[in-house]
Amino acid sequence: MAILLFAEHDNLSLSEQTAKALTAATQIGIDIDVLIAGKNASPAAEQAAKLAGVRTVLLVQGDLLENQLAEPTAAVIVGLASNYDTILAPATTTGKNVLPRVAALLDVMQVSDVTEVVAPDTFKHPIYAGNAIEVVQASDAIKVLTIRTSSFAVAPDGDTPASVTVIDHDGADGGLSRFVENILSANDRPELNSAKIIVSGGRALGSEQKFQEVITPLADKLGAAVGASRAAVDAGYAANDLQVGQTGKVVAPDLYIACGISGAIQHLAGMKDSKVIVAINTDEDAPIFQVADYGIVGDLFEILPEMERQL
Repeated sequence: MAILLFAEHDNLSLSEQTAKALTAATQIGIDIDVLIAGKNASPAAEQAAKLAGVRTVLLVQGDLLENQLAEPTAAVIVGLASNYDTILAPATTTGKNVLPRVAALLDVMQVSDVTEVVAPDTFKHPIYAGNAIEVVQASDAIKVLTIRTSSFAVAPDGDTPASVTVIDHDGADGGLSRFVENILSANDRPELNSAKIIVSGGRALGSEQKFQEVITPLADKLGAAVGASRAAVDAGYAANDLQVGQTGKVVAPDLYIACGISGAIQHLAGMKDSKVIVAINTDEDAPIFQVADYGIVGDLFEILPEMERQL
């Protein structure tokens, strides 16, 4: 069974999410090729070639692929699809943008947010905001999957690098979309998706200033990433890329500290797989305490500065 893994990268480096999706791929089959679609992306291809379990790295390069827009990237994948039984990608912003188009062009269903591989054609994934786990058996000739990477470990490096095959992309620009610009927030902290410790704030912080004054010092002391609930993001306390939850990022750190977060089902769907959950809330009946390993009923404006002092 041949498998094509569409890699997450920025042309210069390979995302850790790809190495996690590779772990899922190895549970499906052993003939795994990694697709690096981009421009001047040789560094990312070389990193992919080092991962254990990779048969070949396909490096497809062209001006239209530099920013991995869905239309040209999906066309590349569909062009390669006849050689594979399974096509998968991490369930990141890019993966969730490209693979649904691939599935539509191939006229097959997509299984999204796979959290467990039961068999090469059978997968588990969450539904109803994570309240239920659905088992799906895919009968399509080509299976298209996105992988919830928080459920899989990072694949290790192998003993011998895989071969890299370079393919020039000369596809026509269909004009359906164009890249305008990337507006990236500067952040010296760990990436939310790969952080071992996350300190998250909710609506109870009250303002962007208090969010920065209370949450960030503790995160800095712990070397942690900063997260936020949707309510905090919608209120403007935190940037959109910090949102944890069903409509944000799904995380599974070793330690998740939820500060002033009530625990709405949409937020729990994004963090309940964390190894240890600490909840701080003034409401002892808050739903967050039902999933927390440790709970503190109290005022976060008193508790967090004290935690920082103790640390």
